[in-house]
Amino acid sequence: MKFKDKWLACVSFGEQTFRTQISDQTDKPVWNSEKKLLLEKDGPHVARISVFETNTVSSNTLVGYCEINLLEYLTQGEDSDPEVLDLLNPSSSDLIVGKIYISCSVEDPVETEKSFARRILSIVDYNQDGMLSLSEFSDLINAFGNRLAAEKKEELFKAADKNGDGVVSMDELATLLASQQEKEPLITCCPVCGEVLEVSDKLNNMIHLTLCFDEGTGNQVMEGGFLTDTQASYGWMFKLSEWVHYSSYDVGLNSGSSASHIVVLDRRTKTLVEETIDSKIVLSMRAIYQSKLGIGLMDKGAKEFLLSISEKQGKKMNTTESAKDIPKFVDFFKGQINLAEAKYPVEHFKTFNEFFVRELKPGVRPIACKERDDVAICGADSRLMAFTTVDDSKRFWIKGRKFSIKGLLGPEISSNEFDHGSLVIFRLAPQDYHRFHFPVSGTVEKFIDIPGALYTVNPIAVNSKYCNVFTENKRVVSIISTPDFGKVAFIAIGATMVGSITFSKKAGDHVKKGDEFGYFSFGGSTVICVFEKGIGKVYQYQMYGVYIGRDQY
Repeated sequence: MKFKDKWLACVSFGEQTFRTQISDQTDKPVWNSEKKLLLEKDGPHVARISVFETNTVSSNTLVGYCEINLLEYLTQGEDSDPEVLDLLNPSSSDLIVGKIYISCSVEDPVETEKSFARRILSIVDYNQDGMLSLSEFSDLINAFGNRLAAEKKEELFKAADKNGDGVVSMDELATLLASQQEKEPLITCCPVCGEVLEVSDKLNNMIHLTLCFDEGTGNQVMEGGFLTDTQASYGWMFKLSEWVHYSSYDVGLNSGSSASHIVVLDRRTKTLVEETIDSKIVLSMRAIYQSKLGIGLMDKGAKEFLLSISEKQGKKMNTTESAKDIPKFVDFFKGQINLAEAKYPVEHFKTFNEFFVRELKPGVRPIACKERDDVAICGADSRLMAFTTVDDSKRFWIKGRKFSIKGLLGPEISSNEFDHGSLVIFRLAPQDYHRFHFPVSGTVEKFIDIPGALYTVNPIAVNSKYCNVFTENKRVVSIISTPDFGKVAFIAIGATMVGSITFSKKAGDHVKKGDEFGYFSFGGSTVICVFEKGIGKVYQYQMYGVYIGRDQY
């Protein structure tokens, strides 16, 4: 690293994150930490390594990160030599802040089973001769907690004792465990972590048990149980506050005291990422949107107050003085804004809003299936949710009262053709690229302005049962006529602190998918696309895309 400090590293893979111990004060930390990961053909392949400096009591600072495709790396050889990877600046991926050394190796599933058998055999091998007598074998079966298996211990012992020498060896135990997993699993609940094991997932169960029992090979085994690297990196002061509030992490939105943690899935790396949001704002949103009292206050004049402060904030962000807030904004969202993708450097922007609606360099967002107009693409950098029908969206995510397509589109548009159609929601957070693009090719028929409130579009509000953000907020509905999808409704929804919605196209324009359609000024917001019933099927596609095609796959 470029300076001395106490460091920790996190490895995020799929929906799991692991962390090392904290190093000594140094510019060359050595952790000697390891972790076994299950690499599946259709599962996650990319591991993200994050390095934090630990100089504060409440939170630690992300200094650098790198990503490695484990499948590609391991095809270089079964036991790859240590690799030197560049640690990239979280705010600008074209800057290198340090280097990190890692090594990976492959363990055969058969060896994994033997490793597990060796570990559990040692627990009840009282005379340490490497064999299990009937008495020791019986104690082991009892420890598994499987009542049915416990009733036929002698039968299982005979089945395991292949050579008939009256004892069960490590290889014989491994063979028994593997064969029983295929027929009638001996272990239905992990004795280490308590997780219930799925009968149909036999290989994963064996690997799960092995990883839980694993004590490493002399190196420090990384600590697990985290969803994101942000959660894994918190300092002890934050952990204490978490414990006091009994809060926990989970995918999506947690209610109650833990509602400050919004965790989303990065479809590209298949890892979980925690959204950055100021804790004071979270408390305010919970007070307003998660209670009848809060919504009651909104009905008694607070809506007008939100409109007023949004208008004032929009004017402020257009002043030259606001440019000084750009570095603080980038630092707050460190690791979530990649300045290397921006068309212009930070110094180019004369106001905060100029930076907020920044353009990207050509080509950094490739258009999926560019020559095929029967495949729709993602409309914005966003947290993306796709639902086959509106009913699905209400069952899984939108909890607002009386949400309907008719309410969303307003009275001037007939909702008949869109009822029961597919619904795709693109939620933009403040740190995102705030220009939105056409998901389909066609002709813009019309725009309809619908006045309304400016509730936040944060999931804390969207999941509130006391208000309906999408049908009560200010929004602009446009209808795009297409040869492949019929009519597509494109709804740009305003939100708290969003000064304005600006469109770069007008009614009658012919457009290609991927063309810029417009942008939101300061604040987070949302775009919703509604497709006609029966026109297409929805396929979620990586981090930035969604397929909606007539005959895809």
